[in-house]
Amino acid sequence: MSSPPAYPRIRISGCWAEGSSAGSLDRLLPTVATGRSPRKRTTSQCKSEPPLLRTSKRTIYTAGRPPWYNEHGTQSKEAFAIGLGGGSASGKTTVARMIIEALDVPWVVLLSMDSFYKVLTQQQQEQAAHNDFNFDHPDAFDFDLIISTLRKLKQGRSVQVPIYDFTTHSRKKDWKTLYGANVIIFEGIMAFADKTLLELLDMRIFVDTDSDIRLVRRLRRDISERGRDIEGVIKQYHKFVKPAFDQYIQPTMRLADIVVPRGSGNAVAIDLIVQHVHSQLEERKLRWDMAALASAHQCHPLPQTLSVLKSTPQVRGMHTIIRDRETSRDEFIFYSKRLMRLLIEHALSFLPFQDCVVQTPQGQDYAGKCYAGKQITGVSILRAGETMEPALRAVCKDVRIGTILIQTNQLTGEPELHYLRLPKDISDDHVILMDCTVSTGAAAMMAVRVLLDHDVPEDKIFLLSLLMAEMGVHSVAYAFPRVRIITTAVDKRVNDLFRIIPGIGNFGDRYFGTDAVPDGSDEEEVVSTG
Repeated sequence: MSSPPAYPRIRISGCWAEGSSAGSLDRLLPTVATGRSPRKRTTSQCKSEPPLLRTSKRTIYTAGRPPWYNEHGTQSKEAFAIGLGGGSASGKTTVARMIIEALDVPWVVLLSMDSFYKVLTQQQQEQAAHNDFNFDHPDAFDFDLIISTLRKLKQGRSVQVPIYDFTTHSRKKDWKTLYGANVIIFEGIMAFADKTLLELLDMRIFVDTDSDIRLVRRLRRDISERGRDIEGVIKQYHKFVKPAFDQYIQPTMRLADIVVPRGSGNAVAIDLIVQHVHSQLEERKLRWDMAALASAHQCHPLPQTLSVLKSTPQVRGMHTIIRDRETSRDEFIFYSKRLMRLLIEHALSFLPFQDCVVQTPQGQDYAGKCYAGKQITGVSILRAGETMEPALRAVCKDVRIGTILIQTNQLTGEPELHYLRLPKDISDDHVILMDCTVSTGAAAMMAVRVLLDHDVPEDKIFLLSLLMAEMGVHSVAYAFPRVRIITTAVDKRVNDLFRIIPGIGNFGDRYFGTDAVPDGSDEEEVVSTG
């Protein structure tokens, strides 16, 4: 991969002020020459995080990401990572939010260094309780966890981020889940204090705020938000915060691409940063190319990982009923459920079984088979996929169920993850991924990526659908050759709007009795992009 751009070192509306104690960082920081050498690039509970903020144009989410994967199932572009450094209470988070709002991109991750304080020993806990522990020293942070977390986010993978309790000086039991996005903003006082971490940042910004302003902000924050008393805050500031800024933080200003005096009050700086990031995003732009998916596998035989339920007269008769536009809703639901039950039963035959012996009521041994896995979990792609859940529950006792909501961005045509709820420890399970129709395969591919992000082995994923288009079958199979694809029928074509032909119509509308979209096509192909 190419190296990131070498941005000019700019101080906006001010003069450069070099740190006086740069030598104290020699063990951590690389030498900065006049001409900067290229930096290396790095390549790749469960509930949605709330929106980060709402702008006049859109809601910006911290959870979810566009599917930055091509028809081969590989990520083509990595996320753009911005590092925001500066002293304590300099306004880094505010600047980050201003950048996010000005960028106007729908998917972002804001990662705070405050989440990565190390777990304290009992002795350190006692020191912290008396304001005698130095939280402003590089050794207070878990840089290994920071680096691995940021690296995974740049790869588009999900991460677990600790939640730090500043009142008790400890990590909370529950961690939060974040996903990679268009832009990752990492902010913290020691954002530039590690060589490996620096290499992961595509742009470095230092927020330079007057020390008196920082002290006032810190007093207000620590007293009102973190339950500290004024004497303790002032003691900690003079004993640790100010010396650490002079020794460790201010010298990192020389590593910044852009220095922002006055923090959030510097609109010129924010505008320049946004222009830089927009240009980089434009270079990295990737659209979900349905035409490429459609043409990539033309004339290829169907993959061996595909299993189609045998087209008996009974199965073909049920397909005739549910495909008929004149079929009533009650009959559509009845025969769809029958097909779903047959599909689930057929899919279970592909699970691993092992030999076992049981005794019959007559006291005789019977050499049989038993399930060789740990557990079965069903995951439905909303909304049509949830109609298959009753059939799965009917044949799998105590099955766990998760849900994924994927919707198409009408401006870009890209499927985007909007909601996710998966059972814990899903990585140990065989996962039955359910969607009633698959046309292009885009939503299915993204759902598989989400499962892989949660460490579900590819060969333990079973994609089930009542009806699939050949295009979708090829796309999924080529991207994920170890995923088992199981359906009751495969139609040959999709039309110019990527609807399955001859198809089944709008499955969600026909099943739930809701209004159809104007062209009468399947909603799940519109909303979930198949």
